[in-house]
Amino acid sequence: MTQNTPTEMNRLSERVDAVEPQQIRVMFDLAEQQDGDLVHLELGEPDFETPEHIVEAASEAARNGRTKYTSNAGIHELRSAIATKLSSEGGREIDPDNEVLVTTGGVEALHLSIHAVADPGDEVVVPTPAWPNVIEQARLAGAVPVEVPMPAENDFEPDTEAILEAIGPDTAAVSLTAPSNPTGRVIPEAGIERIVEAAAEHGAYVLADEVYRELTYEDIPPRIERITDHEEWVLSINSLSKTYAMTGWRVGWVTGPADVIEVMTTIHEYTTSCVNTPAQYAGIAALTGPHEPIDRMKETFQSRREYVLERLAEIPAVSAGRPEGGFYVFIDVSALEGSSMAIAKRLLREYGVVTAPGTAFGKGGEGHLRISFANDIDRIELGLDRFESMIRSELEEPSTPE
Repeated sequence: MTQNTPTEMNRLSERVDAVEPQQIRVMFDLAEQQDGDLVHLELGEPDFETPEHIVEAASEAARNGRTKYTSNAGIHELRSAIATKLSSEGGREIDPDNEVLVTTGGVEALHLSIHAVADPGDEVVVPTPAWPNVIEQARLAGAVPVEVPMPAENDFEPDTEAILEAIGPDTAAVSLTAPSNPTGRVIPEAGIERIVEAAAEHGAYVLADEVYRELTYEDIPPRIERITDHEEWVLSINSLSKTYAMTGWRVGWVTGPADVIEVMTTIHEYTTSCVNTPAQYAGIAALTGPHEPIDRMKETFQSRREYVLERLAEIPAVSAGRPEGGFYVFIDVSALEGSSMAIAKRLLREYGVVTAPGTAFGKGGEGHLRISFANDIDRIELGLDRFESMIRSELEEPSTPE
């Protein structure tokens, strides 16, 4: 009998082999290989500097020797600041000692949550278009992501009935992101209440990704945990990255029932042990310090949103729903030839604009491009000018005279 040599055998686990590269990063990497003046509209990263009082808090912590390991759950002062902030927004009091875990960004909070509640073969329900990480994180845990496409014809308005139909006996978790990345849509309170109740009836947790919640431009919606009578089935996930212009600091958190947080804290020891210590002190400053810099950033994002929507309305054959929060616009480009990835690549290679293809956010995103307006207004204007040139060229329509 012939034996396979090591080089002939599959050296990767089936679990890892099933994970797809994130298409947003694929576009970022393609841009790195291209010369010229590129307009980057693909990444969800505020173009503002982290507010000075936050930077100073981290610097002071480092100078004072606060550079050692911390508790796996995070330093008590930061957990207390998180609990105080969330409790002040209404709802139940959160116990900082047992119901808060500080994580390496919101992405690790989601990763740990899925590993804590989903067994191999369990289902994780994900309304799409959605941030792709939660889909691949489910696969990494051996779980099965169940995509539930939201209706594109209604600008991806959340479809409560479709989500409810997807929840069943094999459901371990339901991912709800409000506002959505990439569509910016907010789930109505009545819909959230029904979804959490249905999840609870099946012993499934709701993963409430609220990273963009404070970047809602009209009334900030209540936290998902506050909407339901089944808060023991909700894991609330948040981060300092977007609201406080702290993407590279990697500070996030998850709150929830003490027994689940305890398990997640144990897993955390085997992934990253603890979050960067000076960054945790920066987190305290972010949550307890002056809010004026944050308000100014949000006002700027809102102004950019209006500009982007006005410009898109002037471009033929494309359309976009009005995002209620976040800093993305999801543009329907289905009138153009090819897949959303093919369109994104043409826009990059021929016009120097980097965007995210709609399929990066699930099958329901096909025919769309996501652009981020977390960029300087001059760069956004240049990017949209180039985008319009591409659209008119491919539709053989004359460009608007300058």
